[in-house]
Amino acid sequence: MNASVIIATANRAADLRGTLENLARIHRPGTVELIVVDNRSTDDTRQVVEHAATWYPFPVRYVFEQEEGKYAALNAGIKAAHGAVIAATDDDARFEADWLERAIDGLHRHECEFVGGRVLPIWGGPKPVWLDEHSGLHAKVIALLDHGPAVREFGRGISWPLGVNVAYRRDVFDRVGFFDTRLGRKTGTLRNQAQREWHLRARAMEARGFYLPDMVVHHLVAAARLTKRYFRRWLYWHGISRALLFKHGGFDMEEPELEPPPHAGERLVAGVPIHLWAKARRCAGALAWHAVHGRVVTAFEYELWLCFFAGIVRQRWADRHFSVAAFPATTCARETALHQTPPSLAGEALTAGSRR
Repeated sequence: MNASVIIATANRAADLRGTLENLARIHRPGTVELIVVDNRSTDDTRQVVEHAATWYPFPVRYVFEQEEGKYAALNAGIKAAHGAVIAATDDDARFEADWLERAIDGLHRHECEFVGGRVLPIWGGPKPVWLDEHSGLHAKVIALLDHGPAVREFGRGISWPLGVNVAYRRDVFDRVGFFDTRLGRKTGTLRNQAQREWHLRARAMEARGFYLPDMVVHHLVAAARLTKRYFRRWLYWHGISRALLFKHGGFDMEEPELEPPPHAGERLVAGVPIHLWAKARRCAGALAWHAVHGRVVTAFEYELWLCFFAGIVRQRWADRHFSVAAFPATTCARETALHQTPPSLAGEALTAGSRR
């Protein structure tokens, strides 16, 4: 089967060079092309890609995307792709030789629309004693994923695939639409809900995906991410991102997968559901208690939740004059499918809140 591998990158030419060298060694189960989407880089990213194209074992195409943001770049790559399968990864990844074979085999074997696999760490510095890569929260911050040795369906008790290790059937984007660029990372931010929103929308349109334990990518975890400061900042932006998902899509801010949202219609204080204020009080008390008793690792976990809450408060206050979607955006997706809206409009299922 024809496959397109897409890498979105911005000003990380050195990392990209290493990734391209490693990716060249993968087994190719059919015709493969590589598309590198340059998201407004000012370094020598283009030169790195053009040089790789002179020696690469399969075709390499360079695409420049002017709109800022990882998911604008990924959308551009999907539109440019020729393959029936689209495998997405990042510019700081290393691959098992059978990575693409496992992805394509999984799509056929499970008759599904997308697959994803393990993302294991390559530590860029000493791992702090407080960091537990097996913690769901910590793994999320540094983009690691390991749901164990068994094949499982995404969205059924496990989180969605990570953007560094995921493959799709090309035609699923005709049904579901592209990624919502408002929810993805841009320069100066750590927004992080574009991937989740797309998969929630896909689930609503009955697209299925499976976790494949043998589809493995190793992800470089830079030393700069192995600090409490980075973790605090990531959780703060995670709160902002979830508040945006709440505003535009009506999803629960702690558990977006739950439908109907368990706290729908709850009273808001400063735009934030009242139950989150109560939880913040409890977390603040627990943080103080554990800190006083020298339990610094546990105290840090409560601190991280409060950083998440601070991001929610900031974004909900900024959006206080806007209405919140009355029901999850996935309901919009179902209605879109029901009324047979053209596929090119499917990506608009997530509509912006309107000013009151």
